[in-house]
Amino acid sequence: MSKKKSSQAEFIKWFGPVLEALKALGGSAKPREIASWIGETYKISENILNARYEKSGQLKFPNQIAWARQYLVWDGLLDSSKHGVWTLTSKGWTTKLNDAQAHDIFLKWVKIFQDLRENKDPIEKATQEVVQAQETNELEEGQAVIKPSLIEVLQSISAVGFEHLCGRLLKEYNFENVEITQRSNDGGIDGYATLKINPFVSLSVFFQCKRYQGTVPTEKVQAFIGVMETNKRSVEKGLIITTGSFSKNAIEIEKSNIKLELIDGDKLVEMFENVELGVTPKTIFEPDMKFFEQYRDMN
Repeated sequence: MSKKKSSQAEFIKWFGPVLEALKALGGSAKPREIASWIGETYKISENILNARYEKSGQLKFPNQIAWARQYLVWDGLLDSSKHGVWTLTSKGWTTKLNDAQAHDIFLKWVKIFQDLRENKDPIEKATQEVVQAQETNELEEGQAVIKPSLIEVLQSISAVGFEHLCGRLLKEYNFENVEITQRSNDGGIDGYATLKINPFVSLSVFFQCKRYQGTVPTEKVQAFIGVMETNKRSVEKGLIITTGSFSKNAIEIEKSNIKLELIDGDKLVEMFENVELGVTPKTIFEPDMKFFEQYRDMN
């Protein structure tokens, strides 16, 4: 006998944690920062973080976080910025949600949309429709949803392919003489490039590419610095480009080493988006439900 699917929308449980994360992160943060904070604070298992929907293949966790954010926007707890940064409103700063309150917000907006469609179906059926849509549809909300998808694509390509792709990206940013090293002889260096600052000055760089889903170990960063210092080719900068993130210790090392530049997954995605390399920009207009609510029952 097949197990009956629950009508409970799983993303409701993240309403409160999203608010908590934003408060802890200073009132605004990127989706990946919020997801990371929730994962660490609530000690979410790797199985949950990496679980995917069977039909769409999407990662469940970032999808659920994005849907939670959408309901919080509709309820006036987050602003509706489309620039990939989620921000608390004044109401959001003073609100703390328990499970029951989060569920009430969910049902409130299911009912509002049901009324707007003049849908006469029972609220239970409308709720089930929302659950099914959430599991099969990627929530479109500008960069906030593009980023996880792009990261997944970058993490799925081969190591050699990622190195060549990073070389292509550097060219888009006016680097010249981009050279991918022979893998057997790279010594930890995946490529070289030159950036012409002006007619008189050029900047030579090494770069290393790491397809990570998690955090790049600090030891890898230290080893890269060692390779830079001992390599026969003299360079002014060393870039470590990753689809993952860097530890606090690695970031401190970067601050103290003028030759080191760390590019994490968030920054990498922004770089692709800025030059529209491999991504197609979309302009999406959706009703601001909070705005129209004041007119809905006006007599």
